[in-house]
Parts: sequence; structure tokens; C-alpha cells
Amino acid sequence: MFGNPKYPPGFQHFDYVNTNAPQGGTLALSVMVSNSSFDKFNPYSLKGRPAPGVTDLVFETLTVLSLDEPNTQYGLLAKSIELATDNRSVRFVLHPQIRFSDGQKLTALDVLNAFKVLTSKKASPRFRTYFAEISTVKVIDELTVEFQFTRPGRDLAFVAGSLPVFSPKWGSLKGIPSFEQLSFEPPIGTGPYVLDRYRQGDHVTYRKNPDYWAKDVPVRKGMFNFDKVVYKLYKDRDTQVAGIRAREYNFFAETQMRYWCCQYIGKHFDSGEIAKEVVPHANPPSMNGWVMNLRREKFQDVRVRKALVYLLDFEWINDKIFDSEFKRVTSYFTGTPLAAEGLPDKAELALLEPWRQLLEPAVFGPVFELPKTKGPETYRDNLREATRLLREAGWTYKNGKLLNQKGEPFVIEIAGTRNQSPFMDPIYRNLTKAGIVVEKSLSDAATQRKRMSEFDYDISSVALRDARNPGPELWRNFNGADANRKGSENLTGVNSPAIDDLLQKLLNAESFTEQQVAAKALDRVLIHGHYFWPWRYLTNHYLIHNRNLTRPAQLPTHYGANEWVISTWWWQENDSQTTRLNTAAR
Repeated sequence: MFGNPKYPPGFQHFDYVNTNAPQGGTLALSVMVSNSSFDKFNPYSLKGRPAPGVTDLVFETLTVLSLDEPNTQYGLLAKSIELATDNRSVRFVLHPQIRFSDGQKLTALDVLNAFKVLTSKKASPRFRTYFAEISTVKVIDELTVEFQFTRPGRDLAFVAGSLPVFSPKWGSLKGIPSFEQLSFEPPIGTGPYVLDRYRQGDHVTYRKNPDYWAKDVPVRKGMFNFDKVVYKLYKDRDTQVAGIRAREYNFFAETQMRYWCCQYIGKHFDSGEIAKEVVPHANPPSMNGWVMNLRREKFQDVRVRKALVYLLDFEWINDKIFDSEFKRVTSYFTGTPLAAEGLPDKAELALLEPWRQLLEPAVFGPVFELPKTKGPETYRDNLREATRLLREAGWTYKNGKLLNQKGEPFVIEIAGTRNQSPFMDPIYRNLTKAGIVVEKSLSDAATQRKRMSEFDYDISSVALRDARNPGPELWRNFNGADANRKGSENLTGVNSPAIDDLLQKLLNAESFTEQQVAAKALDRVLIHGHYFWPWRYLTNHYLIHNRNLTRPAQLPTHYGANEWVISTWWWQENDSQTTRLNTAAR
């Protein structure tokens, strides 16, 4: 994004792979799917739930990010990338040897087709939003395609490079008339794996394509070493945890410390057949927590939203339930140089001043610090402050309930099974201490997804997308044009010209300094808007795996655990006992 790439022209492979890794074996992963299973292999349409793994294993994009740089893209489908000097367009020249899984050659026309489909009403509206600033896609010749942008922006070449490409013949053999109607028709992509077999509610298996076109492409050398990748589906966490103890699958990345500390035990752990390992990463945490829906009148007052932040006792939950393994998300750019700190400097104020009349006065002061319950502060102090804010917003505590001037109680509906886990109980109890009525309503995953897409909720547990280049992702989450567009990713419903302007300045940054100033100013506005109850993040990956799963010696820095094991690990037979284990996994 800024500066120079780590890898020079003509590099042979990424440093964090083993180009001599053995080929073969089965990687068995697990997915917890609550009350529903997958019902399609099309990850790009709006309705339904796609099968796990299909996006990463079957389809490929024009470019990929390296896992040991903050934000650098290298060609995958693209053999070369030619960025215009004015940042208003980018050309990708495709590798001539690319073949879809059905053996057909990929051309620039297929890239154009994928763009047209994804930005049409046949696909989820999030793609139209994400690619909205690509004005035109031109086919220059059989292997060259040019993307033209509505504005000059260094980020837009990254956006264009992330376009996934699929065959226009997908579904045609079965007479599927339209893209959005694709369900269980085997997808036709260029990725290293193809669909092998599946059973809804139980598993889906992908097998290595023996004719995979990119075996010797630098960004793929030493990668995708398993013959098969299997995703086993579980209905609840306890069954999922029991599954790896019984060796039903062979890799899992844990994020819940109450399981990590106490549940991964038994004879297979004692014998070393299953290993536990903690590995560090430098991933910038995404904003995650509970989003408040501003389309509900009760959440439109910022004092109400701020009061709810005071009612979350993170320190107690982290200590008593999570063994203090988590850190608190404090910013939309936590742990990075883009996070706002202290008072705004002169450069930040220059971006904020034109919007002073629309912004909270607190934006121009010290950045908001999340309330704590360790040290001199206590939860009683936080409860007192929350009550004061609610009273100022017109809510009065009376006879154990919080009432407005009409005598109506403050009710928060907690919907969906995801929000019913045990660690939520202390949060709900604290809400009731302030007089808020908490109503729990169970719904299956399909119903909950529909309600979310239609913005029919009070609060919901949400993690924004991880992004090393945060501009395009944040635009999808907070641009005002999507506030009332059903199916969009603007879950808060915020519609602010000031936020739109700062998002554009972040997207238009021409240097790291400009990016930093715009991000800090935007961070202040979002933090003081109190759209989220900020939650937690980990600085390590907590891995449980069969001891025959082997990884390269050099760790990447910016990586997800599953993408790392799928792309760079391999199966290394150690003895006859573990040979039998791998056979069982197959």
C-alpha cells in the first residue's frame, strides 16, 4: 500500500512456506453451525448459507496478500499488475496457463463476467457496495483486463485485485437459468481444490485438483499440500470439543479460553498424539462486540449508547471466565499506528473542524477511554455514571425498571442462539441492575440471518471484517448510502456526512501520513458515537492438532489460523499409530 514490497520481481516463493513439504494426507477441520447447515455452494448470492471452505479452496482472486507484510498484494490469477500513475486505473495481465476445474481456459472475458455478476442484483448487495468505485471494466485483449475508478485512490487497485473469478458455465450443464439460483451445483473455479463429496449437516470434502494450474506460481509454491480438506459440522461447542478429543478431526484453533484451559484433556493429549500449541501473530484486531441498531428510537440518543458501554464489566468477565487471556478492543484500529490517542493534533483538527456542528463535542477532546473495574474505579461507579446518562436522555429508574416519559420500559431483545452463551449472563444481569428489561428470544440461524439482513434487531454480536487496509471495509460498514439498504453491512444504521467524508479521506490517502491522520480523525468520531460495546481480542493463536500435522519453521505475521494450516502445513507420518489416525480421518 505504501513503501516497497518485501519480495522483489522474480521471487520464487514466500519465506513462510516449505517448498519441499510432502504431499498427501487429509486435513480435517470443524465448523460449528448451530441450528442450521449449509444449503448452497454459491458464496456470492444473498440467500442461504454457503458450505465452509468453498470461497478459499475453490475460487481464486486476481491478487493475494502476503502473510508477512502489513498490506502488499502480489499477482495470483494476474501475472502482472500495471497501476496508472494517477491511480485512476489498473491493468491485470493474466497467466496464459490458467484453467478452470473443468479444463476450460480463463480469459479476460471471464474476469469481466465475474465483475458484472457480482455487481448485479444476482449477487449479495455487499459486493455492489465493495466494488462501487470501479466505474468500468474493459477487456483489452484475451489476457488483459483494465479496471477504471471513479476517483484516484491507491486502495482501489487492492479492491480490484480482490475480485473472485468463476466460470460462466457454472450450473449451465444442469440448466440453472440464473446465478442467484445456484445451490448445490458443483462450483467451477480455478482454485487448488474441487468439491469431492458432502452431506448436509455432517461434512463437506474437497480434493486436490491434480491439474491445478498454479503449482509453480511463486505465490503458490509450497502451498496446499493436503490431498483432501474436510470440514466436519457440529451443532454445539461441547460436541465439537469432544470431536477433537476423539480424533474425529485433526486441527482446531480455539478462541474460547474456558475450553482451552480445561477441556482439551484425555489419553490422546497425554500420549502426545494430539498437541496444544500457542503461536503469536500481529493481526490488527477488528472492532467486535455488540452493535446497537440506530434504527430503533431508543438507541438514537448517544447518551443511551454510552450508558450501555458503562454497563459492560469486561475485567470481571475476562478474569473469571476467560482466564485473563483476552485484551480489550479500544479502537477501530486497536494496536496500530492508526488508532486515535489523547487530544487531536493540528492535522486531525483540520479534518474535523468543518463538521464541528454535526459532531459530538467530546470528539474534539481526549479520546474516550473505556470504563474499567480494576484499580480505583468500581462497577458501582460505572453503574452510577450509566444511570446519570440515561436520566439525562429521559429514562428514569422507578420500581426496578427504566421508564421513559410515557411510562414505557426500556426493553432490549436478545435474539439468536449466538447471544445466549453463558458468558453473556453477567452482561445481561448488569443491564437489569440499571432497570433495563432483557428479553431473550431463541431463533434458528436462518431466521436470525434474515432478521439481521432486514435490520430487525435491537443489539447483536458482531465482528467487523479483518482488514489490513481498513478503508474499503469500513466504508461498507458505515457509509450513509447503505444505512437503509436491506442486506447491506451498515448494521448500525449510522448515516453521517462527517463519517462519509472521513471515510473518503481515508480511502484517498496518498501516503502513510495522510492515512494515519484520516484514520485517527475517523476513529475519534466512531469511538465517541458509541455504536458498539467493544469486546475482546487475542494476540496468539491457540492451536490443537494431530502431532503429524507439521508446519514451516518460519511463522508469518499477519495470518488467520485456518488459512495458515490449509495453505502451508503438511502431513508428516511419524509412526504406525499415527498412520492409522490419518487413515481414519480420510
